[in-house]
Amino acid sequence: MTVWASAWLAGTAAPDDVLDALEPWAAAHDVVAADDETARLAGLPGPADMPTSIPFLLAALRKIGDGMPSSIRLVLPVPGDVRGMPSTGAFSRAAIEQGHGVLLVDIGYGLIPTPVADGLLRWTLYSVLEVVAPDEHLHLGEAEFALREQVRQSASTLTSLGVARHRPGVRQEIENALRARPRSLWPDGMPAQALRVLQHADEVEAILAAASVDHPGGALSASAAQARADALRPLTTAVRVARRAAVAEAVRVLAGIAGRR
Repeated sequence: MTVWASAWLAGTAAPDDVLDALEPWAAAHDVVAADDETARLAGLPGPADMPTSIPFLLAALRKIGDGMPSSIRLVLPVPGDVRGMPSTGAFSRAAIEQGHGVLLVDIGYGLIPTPVADGLLRWTLYSVLEVVAPDEHLHLGEAEFALREQVRQSASTLTSLGVARHRPGVRQEIENALRARPRSLWPDGMPAQALRVLQHADEVEAILAAASVDHPGGALSASAAQARADALRPLTTAVRVARRAAVAEAVRVLAGIAGRR
């Protein structure tokens, strides 16, 4: 949504393109505002009203922004790590609870997707009235290197702790997890390095999931389980940082393409 909403606001994507890109993630998507005041300002249904659709959301965002491109930011917060977000407010609380969000910095709004029924994803629009600090710039090459280096360090730490154990079928588990992910669609002009980093982040996330599971009959002691969690935590952070850097680079490149047209 971060990449495609940016492309839409820049005038390089149509509403149908955005819908097609979102469809693999849920069969249906609807939209509401988080509160009545946001609903009034944005011209969208409030939390007690009948939800509307993604095209109406896109039109509302363009109207709010007066047709100008907006700085759009992917946020992937966890407690204790809220980089790129306002420190307080309803949007921040919801983003931390869900673990993700889309922040439209220039126009003071944010989006949070939440599964509400089988096959239905609801996008809630929040007013972001709090001050948002400039996002830290991380070169995509640095994020990619840090992710690869953290994979190596985490594997070495797990081995030295004696908690890195082979489990029959683990490779198949990882492959199955990757195949189960929705197939992402991207706008024309999506930078190749950003795509590579996003794919690598998906692969590492699948490895993390497999590494966090005990093999039958081999449950770890509480101390060993804690040591494993501590070893994997920096890798989880590296995945989030890499994804944010890749999306930020994609938004930057696609905005540049739009500016040259």
